[in-house]
Amino acid sequence: MSVITFQNVTKSFRRHVGQMLLRNHLTRLLNRDGEKRFFALKHVSFTVEEGESVAVIGSNGAGKSTLLGLMAGLSQPDEGVVTVNGQVAPLLELGSGFHPDLTGRENVKLNAALLGRSRKQTYAAFDSIVEFSGIADFIDEPLRTYSTGMVMRLAFSVAIHTDPEVILIDEVLAVGDATFQAKCFDRLYQFRKAGKTLVCVSHATPTLKQLCDRALWLDHGELIMSGVMTDVADAYAGRPATTA
Repeated sequence: MSVITFQNVTKSFRRHVGQMLLRNHLTRLLNRDGEKRFFALKHVSFTVEEGESVAVIGSNGAGKSTLLGLMAGLSQPDEGVVTVNGQVAPLLELGSGFHPDLTGRENVKLNAALLGRSRKQTYAAFDSIVEFSGIADFIDEPLRTYSTGMVMRLAFSVAIHTDPEVILIDEVLAVGDATFQAKCFDRLYQFRKAGKTLVCVSHATPTLKQLCDRALWLDHGELIMSGVMTDVADAYAGRPATTA
């Protein structure tokens, strides 16, 4: 069954042109047809099947994060159709839904609610969330006293305890110290074994080869290649394809 489907998807953003006089701003607002736009994705089509682990590779500005944002429902395409079936856990900007003046405990409840968890579900998972994060001694301290690594650990722990069908990962695989990273990878492997669907963006190709079986290669918003992870990674790196 297809969990994620992109059908001829195009996404663009308005270019910022720097400081302008008020009359120039008014002219731009009244003349939308002439405004310059940046096309992050151009007529992209693909499917991700249930239980697949898919990497998205490409240089900076290729459209990778835009692709995940559309999957997560954070934005809508200009053209085409994006279909996602199942609950999604987006590990995109860890800690983005946290408030520095609230305690870790309060932020867990807030972030879990933003991810669609009920109070009952959050209460049932709370101890596991805190234990996995490894910051139990600081859970009742204000978040502003946490280091960046502690915030990311807590945010990652909340997200992976939402029992999602689809997990979206954007350059957040290096969370915390080596021991915690190992815990994160172990949990992601457990998700794979459980038949969950993973979509990962990272510039760390060796890591993607460990996690993913298939890859999509984006370049300037266009889908260049889709296929077996090693084949796509080799093509992206400019290495010749191997033959049996």
